[in-house]
Amino acid sequence: MVEIDALMSTSGVGFGTSGARGTVAAMTDPVCYAYTCAFLQAMEAQCLLRGGMEVYFAGDLRPSTGRILAAVKCAITDRGYQPVYAGRLPSPALAAYAMKRRAASIMVTGSHIPDDRNGIKFNRPDGEILKADEALIRAQEVLLPVPFPVLDASLPAPDMAAENSYLERCCAFFGESCLAGMRVGVYQHSGVARDLLVKVLVACGAQVTPLGRSDSFIPVDTEAIRDEDVRLGRRWAAEHGLDALVSTDGDADRPLIADERGQWLRGDVVGVLTARFLGVETLVTPVSSNSVVEASGWFDAVYRTRIGSPYVIERMNQAVGEGRKKVAGYEANGGFLLASDLSKNGKLLSALPTRDAFVPILAVLATSRESAGRISELLASLPARFTASDRLEDFPTELSQQNLIKLAASRAAVEAMFGALCGRVRTIDRTDGLRITFENDEVVHLRPSGNAPELRCYNEASSVERAEALNRACIAELGAWR
Repeated sequence: MVEIDALMSTSGVGFGTSGARGTVAAMTDPVCYAYTCAFLQAMEAQCLLRGGMEVYFAGDLRPSTGRILAAVKCAITDRGYQPVYAGRLPSPALAAYAMKRRAASIMVTGSHIPDDRNGIKFNRPDGEILKADEALIRAQEVLLPVPFPVLDASLPAPDMAAENSYLERCCAFFGESCLAGMRVGVYQHSGVARDLLVKVLVACGAQVTPLGRSDSFIPVDTEAIRDEDVRLGRRWAAEHGLDALVSTDGDADRPLIADERGQWLRGDVVGVLTARFLGVETLVTPVSSNSVVEASGWFDAVYRTRIGSPYVIERMNQAVGEGRKKVAGYEANGGFLLASDLSKNGKLLSALPTRDAFVPILAVLATSRESAGRISELLASLPARFTASDRLEDFPTELSQQNLIKLAASRAAVEAMFGALCGRVRTIDRTDGLRITFENDEVVHLRPSGNAPELRCYNEASSVERAEALNRACIAELGAWR
């Protein structure tokens, strides 16, 4: 028997903010098999699964995903369930399709992180696993075959129903003419949604130009956009006369949108624009998101949480339980979550309480077309609050936490490090990491990543230039912690 809690320590594969993550070397067949069995056992313990039921699984396009999918399939079969392979498709497409059928689903993806790492994301029949589910999975003991067999790496032909259902979900709500006449570039890179996104945009009336398709994996991070992608966005927008440029991260639960100049939008601003387009009344977002959501005055209530979709979902569920209507959430990475069914122009968009990239992409583009303006004009109409973020890679989580504890010990320590940049401290928020608001309204938010050995730094200021300059200066200061 293998205890999952012990396996987390010995294997180096553990839960981050969304699913189990680890290096490809650490995610061996037995480890992936054990995690999958533990998830299924945890669902059984809550009477959410029973033998013979279908369990859907899919993956992204990184090189290690096929092998891990084979281990997941083997575990599903050995636990007495029917594995249904949905192919390589977006995480929200898999979750939405399985939830409609009250079935569990498993997505093999490392999301935006480099391809020397991967992960497994688990979904209950009613949505993402939450923190209580993670604790239950960790408490499981799993019986591994001895000796562990060499697995058949082949996978069946994918069932395309999940992909087709997702396409229909988007097109039925937004409509075939909502993007008519818009010239949209799709940065395909190695994202699992690269072909499906083109299909959806074309079906909604856009003139689409596919760009930047790659046979090797590119770790597109919507919160830390690579300098190369900044240059590509500007060049493609100018070369092709685009109204917008769009993309996603590796598993398409985080959007990336650029305006007509090829300037990439911040994900938390995308979330605000999306919520307004949909007519959302109650919004939930992590503490790291831009304060433009409160400053806009567009929403009846805004709730802040720790970073990570499980925390956003828990607070959305609480808001629904309190009787609030039209509840949604978003993260600073742009992923949008729906806790309520929403309607617009007589068309229904059903709840999907997991991160989605397609809805925000379509909502922002449709808003631009409806207003007969450019995306840059939408941004200019918002309150002047701007954010920037970056990360120190290969930065051990333990080292980050030690330094943050020391820094949080006193305002004097904070001002000694950042006072020359921002002045005196107004408030310190320890909801997640260390978020410092200064008397000049600027923000420095430091947080170890939940998915990788990285230290993230988020900044907020009253201009793009100042936010970016402040972020660069803070990253330079944090380099001394190495």
